[in-house]
Amino acid sequence: MIYPIVKFPDPVLTTPAAAVTEFGPELRRLVDDMFESMYAASGVGLAAPQIGRSLRLTVIDCSVGEDPAQKLVLANPEIIRREGKQTGEEGCLSLPGFRADVTRALGVSVRAQDAEGNWFESSGEELLARAMQHEIDHLNGVLFITHLSTLKRDLIKRKIRKLQKDGEW
Repeated sequence: MIYPIVKFPDPVLTTPAAAVTEFGPELRRLVDDMFESMYAASGVGLAAPQIGRSLRLTVIDCSVGEDPAQKLVLANPEIIRREGKQTGEEGCLSLPGFRADVTRALGVSVRAQDAEGNWFESSGEELLARAMQHEIDHLNGVLFITHLSTLKRDLIKRKIRKLQKDGEW
């Protein structure tokens, strides 16, 4: 099932998500639906709050469906190591049409649970590290625009308010 993507300023996007506590067929189905929704929107990552579910759950696939081995499910993830810096353009499915340069760690390691509830660690660099940080931010109620200057952030918010007023958001 393809879920509609929740857009900013919906409060579910700026509220820290609840821990995943139940693992089983329902969660696996949600994970499959999240991958399907992410691919339909041409994204490389999707957090549960972006489909209106306040859960610490995210899916990532930097191959955009081309390499099933790159599919990553992170339940209750925490970043346990950051190293280096990278600055690059980011966008967000919940802020369609807006992109900006964001500085993040070049490499990260994450501790998380899989869809079965098993704990594991995963590391990523460059795009994967950026995606991990971006999606974990979502679970903490933080959007990529939070990392921008106040001026750039306010400009984006103003444009969104105008789009809302015009019925285009």
